[in-house]
Amino acid sequence: MIFYFSATGNCLHISHQLDSNTQSIPQVLKNDHLVFEDEVIGIVTPVYAGEMPHIVRRFIEKATFKTNYFYIISTYGMNDSVASEWASQFCEKQGIKVHYANTLQMVDNYLPSFDVDEQKAIDKKIPEQLAIIKEDLNQRRNYIKQPTEDGREKYNLVKIRFTEHPEINNGEQIEITDKCSGCGICTRVCPIGNIKLVDGKAVKINKTCEFCLACANNCPSKAIIMSISDKNSNARFRNENVSLQEIIKANEQ
Repeated sequence: MIFYFSATGNCLHISHQLDSNTQSIPQVLKNDHLVFEDEVIGIVTPVYAGEMPHIVRRFIEKATFKTNYFYIISTYGMNDSVASEWASQFCEKQGIKVHYANTLQMVDNYLPSFDVDEQKAIDKKIPEQLAIIKEDLNQRRNYIKQPTEDGREKYNLVKIRFTEHPEINNGEQIEITDKCSGCGICTRVCPIGNIKLVDGKAVKINKTCEFCLACANNCPSKAIIMSISDKNSNARFRNENVSLQEIIKANEQ
């Protein structure tokens, strides 16, 4: 059994490679009874500045897991900093024993900082990474990936930056331009239902959000941009193995 959160398909794709029983966290959170039992339970989550997305944290805080082996796979783009250690410690605070926590490098689609076209051109050897993780899980390996000193330093620097300037990373800088065609895709891929159509145009409900960028990356008109920093406003990303309909099914509120 795997629970995943995916804005652009990376974690959705990896989940399908690891288990046939996959469940979307935004959909599962609609339920009141969050008790799950299986021999093995995993979470596949993106890394957000070295940590878990808030929606994944809420799920872990609310859920009860009955399992003999619990693991976390964190996908990242350029630097996983303290991701596995942080995720493991967060779970342990909720009384969850993490047996295995590892990271998997994929295309970085954090639009304020990375050009997606440049990222897609890099061979990150995803199949090779995935093969190692699969073998570890099959062997029920006990392992928590430890951060490097450089990873810790990067985490601390980013933490300070986002604390001093929360508008950079809390969704405030997401801007819906007049290029919006009113197709409604952004309203359907948002995992917290923070966008609605008003008079045929997309409008944010709340100023802040998960900042998962599902809306921007999946907008066919490229009408959703970052007002502070957008590395390449013409470059957007969805995992090539995942369809738009799969993202909608996973996230629609």
